[in-house]
Amino acid sequence: MNGFFDRMREKLQQFMTGRYGTDELSKALLIVTFVLFILSVLTGWSIFLILAIAGLIFSYFRMFSRNYAARSAENRKYLDLSANLRRKLRVQKKRFDGRKDYRFFKCPTCGQEVRVPKGKGHIRITCPKCGSQFDRTV
Repeated sequence: MNGFFDRMREKLQQFMTGRYGTDELSKALLIVTFVLFILSVLTGWSIFLILAIAGLIFSYFRMFSRNYAARSAENRKYLDLSANLRRKLRVQKKRFDGRKDYRFFKCPTCGQEVRVPKGKGHIRITCPKCGSQFDRTV
């Protein structure tokens, strides 16, 4: 039985040779497709199902494409358009992960967010951006 899976893996590798494969845009399309499918099941609206199938077809088209230049350009455009959102999500994740050890304050002068260790009591915070000082209780 193990030999069967080895042969299938080898055939899949041969098939994908020279093809574009997955990238960030393909992964995003698959996530959106999954969400649309769930919405179609929950609401019963066929438009969500049609959009999910269209997204799935387009995602597979991109993965099996042999046109590297076009797919790379599409992915680069997606990454450029989503860079700001991805950066904000990364910052929020980092802040969420540090919520047990740190408090976050905004500088009243420039608005810069400052991270301060919890449990220090009443402290004076110096903003690293503008140098102004302000008092807070941590």
